[in-house]
Amino acid sequence: MNDSLRLKSAGVPGQDQPATGPSEHEVAISLDDVSLRFGGSSTAVLDHIDLTVMKGEILVVIGPSGCGKSTMLNLVSGTLQPTSGSVTCFGSPVSGLNHNVAYMTQKDTLLPWRTALDNAAMPLELKGMARAERRARAREILDLVGVGHAAGQRPHQLSGGMRSRVSLARALLSDAAIFLMDEPFSAIDALQRVRLQQMLVDLWAATSKTMIYVTHDLEEAIALGHRVIVMGRNPGRIAVERTVPVAHPRNVALFRNTDEAHDRYSELWESLERQFDS
Repeated sequence: MNDSLRLKSAGVPGQDQPATGPSEHEVAISLDDVSLRFGGSSTAVLDHIDLTVMKGEILVVIGPSGCGKSTMLNLVSGTLQPTSGSVTCFGSPVSGLNHNVAYMTQKDTLLPWRTALDNAAMPLELKGMARAERRARAREILDLVGVGHAAGQRPHQLSGGMRSRVSLARALLSDAAIFLMDEPFSAIDALQRVRLQQMLVDLWAATSKTMIYVTHDLEEAIALGHRVIVMGRNPGRIAVERTVPVAHPRNVALFRNTDEAHDRYSELWESLERQFDS
């Protein structure tokens, strides 16, 4: 069974027809002239950001440390509010916690007293699903992301990569329309990272989730994204925006070696290098 079908059979919310691309009509997230300053500082963390993310799009954000990538995700999640400008989600202002999103932060938020299984099952528990059913579905997703053998272990017993996979399982079991992902696979070895990247592509094909994915890895950005934006810093701003002209779903491992990927890499690397030098 391919991963897209396995995702559906494991109880991940999906749709009858495979996704074909971002919507041309429905906006999922909009940042309109957004700026952010902390504590009354005159220095902007983000400065006059205008960004639209369409429903069903995988947008990848890349840039040097300190350019506001994570801050942008925090604004979309509602854990931060802009100093000026507005953030909307499906047309409604984001004025508090955004319940349309599942957020995988750089540091996992697993509860230390819960097993991997019960951490993964939390979204189903919050919906009131019976214990036996939610644990069965969570176990299947843990198997899918490669940590089913650790279902009974607590977070302190897991490696960083295993904790990341449990966090991914928890996100997969939510019915959030939008995934916010802040370097979710940075602690995972190269081979497993490519496998999880492919799982995200297959998840998109099965569910048409909207994703905003932050990374420092340009190859990862190009392999995953419908569109890639390069952030500049001092202040944080969108410096470059490029589409990736290859349809999803992709074979992530093979796509990296195509002429299209190499061409986009060369183009974006020059832009990215300028931001690191600034």
